[in-house]
Amino acid sequence: MSHARTPENFQQCVAELTDKAITEGVSRTTAEQVMATTEYQDRVIELDQRQPEFTTTFADYLNRRVNDSRISQGRELMEEHRALLERVTRETGVPPAYLLAFWGLETNFGSYFGKMSVPNSLTTLACDPRRSEYFTGELVAALKIIDEGAIAVEQMEGSWAGAMGHVQFMPSVFLRYAVDADNDGKRDLWNSLDDALMSAGTFLNDLGWDPEYRWGREVLLPDDFDYALADGKKRSLKEWREMNITDAFGNTLPAADIEAGLVVPAGHEGPAFLAYSNFNVIMGWNRSEFYAIAVGHLADRIASAGGLQNPPPTDTPNLSRADIEALQAALESEGFDPGKPDGILGPATRSAIRQFQTSKNMIADGYPSAEVFSAMDIELTSTKGT
Repeated sequence: MSHARTPENFQQCVAELTDKAITEGVSRTTAEQVMATTEYQDRVIELDQRQPEFTTTFADYLNRRVNDSRISQGRELMEEHRALLERVTRETGVPPAYLLAFWGLETNFGSYFGKMSVPNSLTTLACDPRRSEYFTGELVAALKIIDEGAIAVEQMEGSWAGAMGHVQFMPSVFLRYAVDADNDGKRDLWNSLDDALMSAGTFLNDLGWDPEYRWGREVLLPDDFDYALADGKKRSLKEWREMNITDAFGNTLPAADIEAGLVVPAGHEGPAFLAYSNFNVIMGWNRSEFYAIAVGHLADRIASAGGLQNPPPTDTPNLSRADIEALQAALESEGFDPGKPDGILGPATRSAIRQFQTSKNMIADGYPSAEVFSAMDIELTSTKGT
């Protein structure tokens, strides 16, 4: 693929993409008409290449997404759209509160879909070398959506990366999972809430949603808990119960064989969760533990549950990639292998932090706390979470 460094290169790339789309089944008329109007978007490349300087704390992430306004609106929409939500649940197994939680997190219940031309964004990204193959596939999928009459090209707006409609489906996900729930002859995730929510339920069902269980639950850990067990490995509720883990109110967990992994997103001072199989389904939608917890907790709150019994601390620092790189280098120099020093807090780095904490008789939760940075004489470049 020719890559866009000049207007001439972009036009050459557009011509190649047009041919590829036709080869892959897009009608010549749609491919030529849509691609002839595409324009290179510098802003899209800027957003794609921007690495966030600071890593948001769990408290900041959760509190921005699960707030009183969104909970209240979710409960109102539960009543307003009860018949539709119950229909989706009957057909897909996904409960109403979860459908509302995804809708709330993705577009604030349909209030903002994104304002960028999806064909422009995807063509720009397909002509950039960084992830050309992936976005070429998404562009072809978008052209097929236009081809089938789901949406007019001038109305196909979304995020800078091409996510679209009420539930922000990428075009390839749209092609596979979007449904015409209102039977008007087209799959319209922008203007039909019926289509959007049924499509979300269909996608989650295919990812493996288990209607018998919730996403997970907040739990309380004993003072002497071994945080090495917060490694994502699934154990039965019976096993967790035998470790003196209780529910969020201090009650004994059921002695059941339900499998769950322990997630401690903000270290030992923050909340702990036992995550069931549906937690992994949510992560199939978005590969972020923070996102999955936010969906689950927002769904709980919409369904009238209370707040967290142990909310995350709000005074922890936002960490920059430079902070994490400095920590990785220091861990390596101390003989603890953090993996590649890339500024990303992955499993190897958490393991190395845990080993360091153990060596210093600290609580070994694998969390890069201010205490860890202080013990390693690293001065943070970052600001406090808000």
